[in-house]
Amino acid sequence: MSTRIDTDLLERIAPVGYYIALRIGFAFPLEEINRLPREWVDLYIAERLMLDDPAVRWAYAHQGVSRWSALDDPLGIFAKAWRLGLRYGAVVAVSDEASGMRSFGIFLRDDRELSDRELGVLEGMLRGLHEGAAPPSNLTQAEIEVLRMVKNGYRLKQIAHALGVTEGAIKQRLKNARTKLGANTATQAATLAAGFGLI
Repeated sequence: MSTRIDTDLLERIAPVGYYIALRIGFAFPLEEINRLPREWVDLYIAERLMLDDPAVRWAYAHQGVSRWSALDDPLGIFAKAWRLGLRYGAVVAVSDEASGMRSFGIFLRDDRELSDRELGVLEGMLRGLHEGAAPPSNLTQAEIEVLRMVKNGYRLKQIAHALGVTEGAIKQRLKNARTKLGANTATQAATLAAGFGLI
């Protein structure tokens, strides 16, 4: 799956870098877009900062926008970012009640706070990305059943036999599912469906 983002706009608003996590299920996002500086990523991983990062904690508990300067940072994580030139940051979080999935983004500057207008643009963009990455709602139960069997390693002939239909019927169901999911192969369609929590 590939999500279209306006990279020019994001680079103007967050010239130091940004991170976007789309449609987080139990623990992991369906898609990540990471344009953070390598030095920060390396430090973040080496010091295992994610669970203590005030921006990430805020994103999991809230919706809307917040500047880093408005968040409590008892462990000094933003001070570590400051030393690497990541001086001003903001976090944006959105979710939908139907799926319970959430998306968030962290956006960074080195010269000034992000403006209210910029935060509004980022929130609208993230909402659009979140909704655009939603699973299709038009997959039939028959298509979902076939995708589940593909995911479990069944071959076309085995699926047809198990379901009591022709291989041609199975191929058509897979073609329909691939089209609806925007996948090139049956395996990719099954992987996407699993990522969406459909199977």
